[in-house]
Amino acid sequence: MKAPLQRVNLASLGIVILAQVLFVQCTEFVPPADNYTVSQGDNATLSCLIDDKVTRVAWLNRSNILYAGKDKWSIDTRVQLLTNTKTEYSIVITHVDVADEGLYTCSFQTEDKPHTSQVYLIVQVPAKIVNISSSVTVNEGSNVNLQCLAVGKPEPTITWQQLAEGFSSEGELLEITEINRQQAGDYECITSNGVSIPDTKKVQITVNYPPYITKVNDAQSPVGKSARLRCEALAVPPADFEWFKDDKRRLISGTDGLSIQSESIWSVILFSNVTSRHYGNYTCLASNKLGSFNSSLRLLKPGDPLNQGVTHTVSPLLLGLLSSTLIPLLRTV
Repeated sequence: MKAPLQRVNLASLGIVILAQVLFVQCTEFVPPADNYTVSQGDNATLSCLIDDKVTRVAWLNRSNILYAGKDKWSIDTRVQLLTNTKTEYSIVITHVDVADEGLYTCSFQTEDKPHTSQVYLIVQVPAKIVNISSSVTVNEGSNVNLQCLAVGKPEPTITWQQLAEGFSSEGELLEITEINRQQAGDYECITSNGVSIPDTKKVQITVNYPPYITKVNDAQSPVGKSARLRCEALAVPPADFEWFKDDKRRLISGTDGLSIQSESIWSVILFSNVTSRHYGNYTCLASNKLGSFNSSLRLLKPGDPLNQGVTHTVSPLLLGLLSSTLIPLLRTV
């Protein structure tokens, strides 16, 4: 029983030796290898066209024998013999990875001389973002740097886009100098190398700025009727609203026959039953941690002239901040 096994082993060994010899002897005579490109994770089929005059055949990866005839010499379970006929000798490598890239040689012997056929396997890797800056909150006027790192093969391109404004910038680093409130929002990093669909990730920039009252409305109402004074302001973080009567008395909801309702960008005083003491000047004050802003408006009797515009008054706190910034600048002019 041992003799047949010995003959098989000797035959396989002979094929291996032949393949190695053919590889060494014929490399200098082989024409340039064809490139075979696959994506990471796909299967690669390596085919060698032969004829019925071929007596021995083998597949090699560099100098390592993968298959010699029907005998497998590779320990990699992903490498399998696919076709072994009189006209074709092919193997398949499943779930190709970057380490599989390189030169593959089909070496075969005919009656007259040895031959080799070579293919260079190129493994492409889809672009992927591996690191990106976290979302950030800054004060208006600050500098902001965002970074997006990506890998892939071929080398991927990286583009930053601001979704709201359609802004675009090439490169992994995005630098924004003295950011303003209009530049707040989502920024998307897009990387691509043509292998697969682009990889994208988003970063949110929140820009804090002090309140600015955008709209106030005077109101007219006869005694005994309802009325409403409304004040609107933009700010990040959202403003806190306060109301004052005649520039000194702070109003509290539920007292003096009025109620105050406020949301993130507006506040209203509701008068359910106007009396004569309700008529007069009111001040809406919007404030957050960066500053404050106030505007005046009035509750009028029927027939009194309404303001055609809106009166805005910058608070002493904001004036102090502006003075501390502008005065040193003026001294340098």
